[in-house]
Amino acid sequence: MAQVLEFKLPDLGEGLTEAEIVRWLVEVGDVVAIDQPVVEVETAKAMVEVPCPYGGVVTARFGEEGTELPVGAPLITVAVGERPASGADDTGSGGSGNVLVGYGTSEAPARRRRVRQERPRSGASATAGRAGRDGAAGPLNGRADAAVSPGGARSHAGGPGTAVNGQAGSAGPGDGPVPVISPLVRRLARQNGLDLRQLAGSGPDGLILRADVEYALRAAGQGVTAPSAQPHPPVPQAAVPQPAVASSATAAPGATRTPLTGEIRTPLKGIRGAVADKLARSRREIPDATCWVDADATELMRARAAMNAAGGPKISLLALLARICTAALARFPELNSTVDAQAREVVRFDHVHLGFAAQTDRGLVVPVVRDAHARDAESLTAEFARLTEAGRTGTLTPGELTGGTFTLNNYGVFGVDGSTPIINHPEAAMLGVGRIVPKPWVHEGELAVRQVVQLSLTFDHRVCDGGVAGGFLRYVADCVEQPAVLLRTL
Repeated sequence: MAQVLEFKLPDLGEGLTEAEIVRWLVEVGDVVAIDQPVVEVETAKAMVEVPCPYGGVVTARFGEEGTELPVGAPLITVAVGERPASGADDTGSGGSGNVLVGYGTSEAPARRRRVRQERPRSGASATAGRAGRDGAAGPLNGRADAAVSPGGARSHAGGPGTAVNGQAGSAGPGDGPVPVISPLVRRLARQNGLDLRQLAGSGPDGLILRADVEYALRAAGQGVTAPSAQPHPPVPQAAVPQPAVASSATAAPGATRTPLTGEIRTPLKGIRGAVADKLARSRREIPDATCWVDADATELMRARAAMNAAGGPKISLLALLARICTAALARFPELNSTVDAQAREVVRFDHVHLGFAAQTDRGLVVPVVRDAHARDAESLTAEFARLTEAGRTGTLTPGELTGGTFTLNNYGVFGVDGSTPIINHPEAAMLGVGRIVPKPWVHEGELAVRQVVQLSLTFDHRVCDGGVAGGFLRYVADCVEQPAVLLRTL
């Protein structure tokens, strides 16, 4: 006789107490294997898939998509020890024994009755949806009348798969498939009462992107009819427009519209809420100060060009700036610290876990490069690239977003020269780098056009005085102007 076990939302680590259900990966009646992901949740740190430690048949799910659950709340119940009636391989009984903290357990066994294909996370073409039981197309999002057709679109059960993007048998507005992959896009449309079947996607094969939904919501707020879903030629992947950073007029996920006043209210929750709380706490607790200096980056740019011309993996400018940061922190370790307010002590670290600010569609995130002081420029380049891509696709783990000791903020990518950033609490300092542009500069006693950058350092005045902060910033500027200065520390 089968035993019904209850699987609860596990502790996801880093002090997180709740998570929002983004997408269910299983339906009631599905057979799951041990450590198979069953739900995708979004925490204040990242979006993660939660694996179930039991193998068996799903008998119940708790919570709809968009619902926030506290840690310890029931997620699903699984009937363990009952062999499937179809005679398929048993998925095992009992639990995996793995600790469900962070972003999941070990990979699920290869033997499983139900195969779930990974969905693309960016502008790639829609892939095939999850296969149903016994190889048939199964329910999608709890709808029994919808099935997954090749290409990831939904078609009504009993009929042929309907193509999109003007191909044979394409459906018009209001009927047929909805070419959308991202659960965030679906949630954004659902929370604002927007029918995705009325939209024309700007992605490949008519894929509906977040930018399409945001445009339609802005148009609706201005009383303009949203664009109809007319067929259009496929957009090459390289030409797919990326969702822009939301402006004050853009409806963010979870926003509610007030028709009479024209107000848009966006709940501060998830990553946006966590960032808001952290920035507010930084301003409340840290007496920060900022100093800045202009530097001639011409020689640094030449050094990077020479490195990349020598062959091997390309070295990024961010990696060179990070290498300069770690060398400067070795000379001025006061800035690689934090303040223990309760003990009234400054805690200095002997390692550099370097955070870097990255703007993504889900908001500002600060991934952390572990032991940056022990990495060379090539290793730093590779790690920056890996973490940046994970940030864009929403796959950063809680462990990759916490534990930083110093932050590097390259706001020059936004086309600005300077900034006074808010320190990433509980760190003690942040180095800001503006854009590098040609400017008139006195070089070797003569006026010349040089590549100039503005560097700024925001620091916690409790950990050091202006002399240390100025010394750190001056050393960084010297390395930017004369990269050979770094050779003394290599």
